[in-house]
Amino acid sequence: MNYHLFQMINSGAGKVDVVDDVLEWAAVWLIYVLGALAVVPVIRGGRPAAAATLRVLAALALAFALGRATAALSTEVRPFQTHQVHQLIPHATGPSLPSDHATAAFTLALAVGVFLSRRWGVALTILAVVIGFARVWTGVHYPGDIAAGALVAAAAVVAVAVTARRYERRFRRRPGATA
Repeated sequence: MNYHLFQMINSGAGKVDVVDDVLEWAAVWLIYVLGALAVVPVIRGGRPAAAATLRVLAALALAFALGRATAALSTEVRPFQTHQVHQLIPHATGPSLPSDHATAAFTLALAVGVFLSRRWGVALTILAVVIGFARVWTGVHYPGDIAAGALVAAAAVVAVAVTARRYERRFRRRPGATA
């Protein structure tokens, strides 16, 4: 199923140069645009956004740790290592699951959406989907790698949100408490 979906997407690569150019750019560079845009709700949030920003950073750190652990357990290699594909961008060989680009993009998008701004989270999630699609189109990831990155991102954001909520409940001042 994963390879079949990959073939459906990647089979369009190499046919229309302008489409390839846009998706090559998205596969490599759109992650930086997403990262820069993720800063906007932080700046707009002012001082109250400091705690939320720390949560976004914690989610990123946790997602990358979970991603590394998943990659260490995975035997999935990149599509171009085992199949004839339309590989449009250069990439080193190695573990394919989960996609680091998808993990970072979805973690930023979901964390911004949960901790800072739902509206910005939705916009960033759309960009994350484009990045994931572009990584498959260009032949460096399977769709399952992108989905795994999104799942790792969701797990990290949920873990940080639950931990933050427990921390806030535990250390929130109770009415009548003295300093």
